[in-house]
Amino acid sequence: MQDVVTHFPGHGTLFEEKYLEGRAEGEARGEAKGILRVLEVRGLPLSDDVRERITTCTDLDRLNDWLDRSGTVERAEDLFTES
Repeated sequence: MQDVVTHFPGHGTLFEEKYLEGRAEGEARGEAKGILRVLEVRGLPLSDDVRERITTCTDLDRLNDWLDRSGTVERAEDLFTES
């Protein structure tokens, strides 16, 4: 049996790459869930298009911006307008 040496983190191994991809996807899902929750708690209607746009976004900076703005927008669609 061969020992697995990953040289993890910082060496660009396939294992590290897949781990980091999974971590980023998990962070994006968590941010999207938070945005949807804030909008729902505030009683704002969510169209399927809005819900899909939020849940399919993988840009963490954009999701963080939307999370910040989700507490103050008047309509869920306003998340996507430039401030």
